[in-house]
Amino acid sequence: MNLANRITIARILLIPIFIVLFTKYPDWKLLDPLADKLLISAALILLVSQQMLYAWVALVIVAREVIITGIRLVAASQKIVLQADQYGKIKMVSQVVAITAVMFANHPFTFFTNIPFDQILIYIALIITVYSGFNYIKNNYRSLKLERWG
Repeated sequence: MNLANRITIARILLIPIFIVLFTKYPDWKLLDPLADKLLISAALILLVSQQMLYAWVALVIVAREVIITGIRLVAASQKIVLQADQYGKIKMVSQVVAITAVMFANHPFTFFTNIPFDQILIYIALIITVYSGFNYIKNNYRSLKLERWG
């Protein structure tokens, strides 16, 4: 690993430290899901860089995460509590399972080489991700009215 890559990794690892240092009392309820989203996003970007995943799939998933996280942060800054639902948890599990399947798809211990389980799982995770994003916005629509933020 060259020096530039080491510096990049160090900068990424310093992000949580800066969050804790520069916020008086970090809201751990917001930071916990943010950590999940950063981990998923990093894994997707790495899979794309290794040509193990289509970039558009990663883009859709990461875009959903950015949009929902942005909505939650704006709402939290206005003291609005948005309700999470089971689809968010199902989404996270499906993403972890799918990413793991893609990571191990070409290993010799893969049992069913003729069936692209990794691709099936990633598309299922993609569908659940998009659905959960729309469902989250739909369920929190009343709290998201723009006049409350403006």
